[in-house]
Amino acid sequence: MNNSPARLYHAALRVALSAVLAVAALAIHNGAHAASATSGTGSLPRTTPRVALNFAIQIDKFLFFRIGDGAWPTPGGTISQVAFTLTPSIPAVPTTPAAGNNTSVNWNGAAPGFVVAASGNVLPVEVRSNGGQVSLYATVTTPLTSGSNTIPMSEIVVTSSDSTNLPAPPIPNSGNGTSVNVNGGGSGAVNSLVTIRSANWTFSYANSASRTAGSYDGQLRFTAATP
Repeated sequence: MNNSPARLYHAALRVALSAVLAVAALAIHNGAHAASATSGTGSLPRTTPRVALNFAIQIDKFLFFRIGDGAWPTPGGTISQVAFTLTPSIPAVPTTPAAGNNTSVNWNGAAPGFVVAASGNVLPVEVRSNGGQVSLYATVTTPLTSGSNTIPMSEIVVTSSDSTNLPAPPIPNSGNGTSVNVNGGGSGAVNSLVTIRSANWTFSYANSASRTAGSYDGQLRFTAATP
């Protein structure tokens, strides 16, 4: 089971200024009226110049999302690998079966049980954005398959160390799952308009039914989206 590498979108602040300057000009008339202008009995007409400034401010959105490595501010990283190994044990002791032929074992005939050992199943998750409400959802890109046998991807369960602010979305059997919302704000956020959240997601295998032996491989993709 894998996840997509983190993606980073940069934000820019652009300010465009345009100025319109209105200047009123004083018209000098012909010489017949010039005498009255110098007689001291009148005053020059006054004008009020006006200046207009048009502002255009654009604040672009950014969205950073990662599972595994590739922490902020350096995007990238590699696709993480989560593995589950099931080891059978048979009653009554219980006893782990030994590989080989004609091997004696104490078994009372009851159904064997399985112990699940996970590796790489705790992954750091980080979301940063100024784009409003951030939602997360999971997509099954490749089902869990071993030859002609499959296991529903929904048997992989994800829990978050901060389920309130950065919950893990449910994993569907196939296609896209339902989305969950990330709470805005967070440690380091300048205000509620910016989201900075981090948590650890733990993946586990529900093992709710008996399965045919084999090595099952599949892939998940997690997506962060803003309006």
